Amino acid sequence: MKVLDPEVLAFTGINPGETLRNARENKNWSQADVAVKLNLTVQALGHLESGDFAKLPGNTFARGYIRTYAKLLGIDQEPLVVAFDQLTGSNATGSSVHALGRIEEPAHVAQNLLRVVSFLLLAALALASYFWWQDRSQDQRADSAISNVLEHIEVEGADGSTQIHPLDEPEDQAVTAGQESLELALPEVAPEVAAQPEIAPVTTPSNTLASAPASSAAVPLSTVPTVPVAAPQAAAGDGLVSVQFTANCWAQLTDANGKVLFSALKRAGETLELAGKPPLELRLGFARGAQVSYNGQVVDVAPYTSGETARMKLGQ
Repeated sequence: MKVLDPEVLAFTGINPGETLRNARENKNWSQADVAVKLNLTVQALGHLESGDFAKLPGNTFARGYIRTYAKLLGIDQEPLVVAFDQLTGSNATGSSVHALGRIEEPAHVAQNLLRVVSFLLLAALALASYFWWQDRSQDQRADSAISNVLEHIEVEGADGSTQIHPLDEPEDQAVTAGQESLELALPEVAPEVAAQPEIAPVTTPSNTLASAPASSAAVPLSTVPTVPVAAPQAAAGDGLVSVQFTANCWAQLTDANGKVLFSALKRAGETLELAGKPPLELRLGFARGAQVSYNGQVVDVAPYTSGETARMKLGQ
C-alpha cells in the first residue's frame, strides 16, 4: 500500500494515524512490536491509527504519540502534526490546555477520595484509642480501690498508741503484729507503788453474814442475772466459722459470692463468729495466734499455713 506524502496530508484532512499505520505495515511491523517500542498498549495504538483520538488521554498526548510514532518510522513529524490539528480543530496551545484539564480532573477526584479515606481512618483510630483509654482508666480505678482497702494495718502498742503499718499483702505484714503481741511484757510497777503496804480485804455484806450468829435472821441477797451472748445463727445451707485469737492476728472471711464478711485486726483474747454461704475463704495473718473451727469441728490450720500466714477454704 502506498504511503501518502505527509506534506499533502495537511491539505487533504486525511487521518495522520492511517498514514502511520500504512508506514508500519510497509515495514512489516506488528502493532504489538510498535506498542512495546512506544511504551503504549496495543489498544491505545489502535485508537491512534484509527483516528479515534477522543479515546486517548487528550490532544496533547495524542500529538506527542504522533511525533514519537513518526520518528520511530523515519517520517517527517511536522506535516502529520499539522494534519492532526486540522482534523481535530485544535492547535498546540489550545490542545495543551484542554488535555491538562481532562487529565487533572481524575487526579483531583482521586486526591479528594484519598483525603476522605485518610480522615475516616484517623477518626476510627482516635475512637478506638479513646475506648481503650476509658477501659484502662476503669481497670486502674478498680485496682486502686482494692489496694486502698488493703493498704495498711493498725496495731495498738503496749503504751496504748496506735501504729499504722503499710501493707502489700495484709496477712503477710500482720505477722509482725502477731509476733509483737507474743513478746509484749507486763507493764513495770513503779517503785512507789510497790513500796505501799498491802490493803486489807474489804469486808463485804456476804462476809458479815457468814460471821454473824446463827440466831440472826438471814438476809436474802439479790443476785444480778447473767445474760448469755447468743452466737450467730447460721441459715439453712450456711456454714459457721468460729475463731479464737491467742495473739494479735489479721483475719479476713469471704463467702462463696466473693463478699467480704470480715476484714480487720483481732486482738489476743477476742473471738470471731460469722456465718455465710460456703465455701468460705479464711485468711489469717498470724496463723499461730488463731484457733479455727467450722460448724463446731476444730480445723487444723497447719496444712494451710505458709510461713506465718494461712489461707483455707471451709465447707468445700
